[in-house]
Amino acid sequence: MMGDKMKEVIILSGKGGTGKTSLIGSFAHLADNKILVDCDVDASDLHLLLSPRPVEEHDFVSGVKARVETDRCSTCGMCAEVCQFDSVTMGDTATISELACEGCGVCAHFCPEQAIVLDKNHCGSWYISDTDYGPLVHAELFAGEENSGKLVSHIKNQAKQLAQSNNTDLILIDGSPGVGCPVIASLSNVDLAVVITEPTLSGKHDLERILDLTDHFKIPALVCINKWDIHPEMSTIIETACKKRKIELLGKIPFDPAVIECQIQGQPVTSSDTSLAAYSIRAVWETLQKKINQLDDRVSLDGSLSR
Repeated sequence: MMGDKMKEVIILSGKGGTGKTSLIGSFAHLADNKILVDCDVDASDLHLLLSPRPVEEHDFVSGVKARVETDRCSTCGMCAEVCQFDSVTMGDTATISELACEGCGVCAHFCPEQAIVLDKNHCGSWYISDTDYGPLVHAELFAGEENSGKLVSHIKNQAKQLAQSNNTDLILIDGSPGVGCPVIASLSNVDLAVVITEPTLSGKHDLERILDLTDHFKIPALVCINKWDIHPEMSTIIETACKKRKIELLGKIPFDPAVIECQIQGQPVTSSDTSLAAYSIRAVWETLQKKINQLDDRVSLDGSLSR
């Protein structure tokens, strides 16, 4: 056991392509007794690395979509008039586009024939899967659908229940890139955030945005610089910026073509015995383990402390 209670650690990045999923895939390979969660529900890719075998599959239902009962429609056009999203087409009967409909329900409210019904919206699926590196809770939000934050909260809750039933002491979370709604949802009840960045101007800018977010929610954060040696001067600038914010540098990972080879083969980087990046990631994981063991208090999303 890592400690007296279950810990939640999230891996974040200011933008896509910084190596976040490769890093958590390696952590999955190195960690014992853990649950993995892919909270990037809009564009999940951790499953590409871990080859999950679904054990459970569930529908994700959120919001509603309007549908016309054609036998009751008088083609009065009221629904087309009040719709603010241009989702209604008039012909022999009114037709509502599922893609354009936002589920506001205004058309159903004003329809004089009560010919419009609001159906529950099946907008995605979520899974509990087995992998060679432990259980994985992940999800897929259908194209064009919203409520990604709600889906993230749901799969996080499922992962917590699974961890409690399995006596698991660590939940490793692959967060979405950026600072939007799914990222904020994934930060709920997290004990520690690991932010991975790259030595570029955009990387530094996006890192600052993520650190502002973790600071706002009072979540301790550590920084890891990926491919640090492609621009050592910028890496130094990022290290200096972290020191000013009193953010500890977790480690630095060099550029290594072997990382791409591992991705092509669908293997965690640390499964390679010859990769320089794998050597650095193992060192990062050892340091992270020590930091997890030092966590005595959980900082929840609302800023309160609990033992």
